This record gives sequence, C-alpha cells and structure tokens, in this order.
Amino acid sequence: MKADILAIGVHPDDIELSCSGYLLKEIKAGKTVALLDLTLGELGTRGNAKIRKKEALESGHKMGAVNRELLDLGDGFFENSEKAIRVIITQIRRWQPDILLANALEDRHPDHSRAATLISRAAYLSGLRKIETRYKSKKQDAWRPVAVYHYIQDYALTPDVVVDISGFVEQKMELIKTFRSQFYDPNSREPESPISSSEFLEFQLAKARVFGRYIQVDFAEAFNITRPIGVSSLLVLK
Repeated sequence: MKADILAIGVHPDDIELSCSGYLLKEIKAGKTVALLDLTLGELGTRGNAKIRKKEALESGHKMGAVNRELLDLGDGFFENSEKAIRVIITQIRRWQPDILLANALEDRHPDHSRAATLISRAAYLSGLRKIETRYKSKKQDAWRPVAVYHYIQDYALTPDVVVDISGFVEQKMELIKTFRSQFYDPNSREPESPISSSEFLEFQLAKARVFGRYIQVDFAEAFNITRPIGVSSLLVLK
C-alpha cells in the first residue's frame, strides 16, 4: 500500500507534538499517512518501552493513520550507521511516500537533530537502485520522496513553511494526551520532567498560535526544508 505521507519521529510522541495537526488535516482530505518511530523512547523519564508503544499505537489509530511501525534502534544511542539507514530505507520503499516528515534540524534533545540527519540520508539513498533491500522477502524498488520536511520542535527555529491547522488543534491535543505516561497527570507518582507539567501543554498551544501569526490564522505548524521550495504559482502562497 502506498502512503502519501510518511511521518517519522525518533521518539513516540514526536510526531504528535510537532506535526499531527497537519497529518489530521491531510487525512481528512483523503490522503494516506503512515507513521514510523525509530525508537521505543525507553530512556524517557516517565513510562517504559511497553507503555510508550501501547500509547503510540493508540494515538496512530485515533489519528487515522494506515499504519504505525515502532523500530528499536536504541533511544539515545542509535547511530548514523549502514544498518540503521537500511532499516529506514526499507520503510520508505515499503510506503513509497510523496513526502517525508522528520525531526527538527536543531533542537534541545540531541536525538532530534541526529535523527533528522539519519532520515534525510536514508531518504536520498532510498532512491539509489544499487542499494538492495527486501520487505517480507520481496525485493524492493528504489524510491525517493519529493521532499523531506523537518517539523520544528522545542527550539524556536525560523520556519520555511507554515501550515494552517486551525480546525484540527483540539484533535491534535487529544493525540498528545494519549501519551498519558509522558504528559501532565496530577495523579502520577512518577518523577517530574521538562514535559510533564500542565504548562508544557499550554506551551504547545502557544507555539501553534505563534506560528499561526506568520500567515494570520489561529493555529499553525511549522517546518524547515534544506532545499528551495518549488511551486507552480506564487499566487497559491499566503
């Protein structure tokens, strides 16, 4: 099955926090979305790999994604290695997406920028025919997405592209809250973390409002891209 968009995050919940509003919008428009997490988030202050996987699969189902795959490349310790790249190439060729969404180019968590480089490299190499991969024993065709868009995470990076998500922000917040082990829970007895306070959820809304100001809408999500953006007409841009 082909997906229009493959969204990749290094940790379960990266996608929900940073680009789920856009994905919800495209799904409602009839596009197909597949999700890929590179690790199980096992080093997170709260929860564990088993819990985070369960939450991720629940969120993907709520979103309406056609599939969510969780790899186990090693939270905190994954490498930009041939083995890791081949695993990601296999998923890109499996879904043959038109575009990829990936982690931020620069961010507070070092895994994010490292994943951004790893995903971008895999996206390019996925288009080389002489790199052979198989999925369920079947040889895969080469495939390169048209573009890789890096969603903005914690750091206030200057966006290259801003997408209106005004009609989807409530659903986005519900997807974020599906990760109950990670975010605000007044009854939790687990240690506090930089993302476990109620203020962190308020920050997500505030960030979306700030991005919305760029194009004069209520809420938006923002992305960076490392190459020029091509359009058929400047009239379609806001």
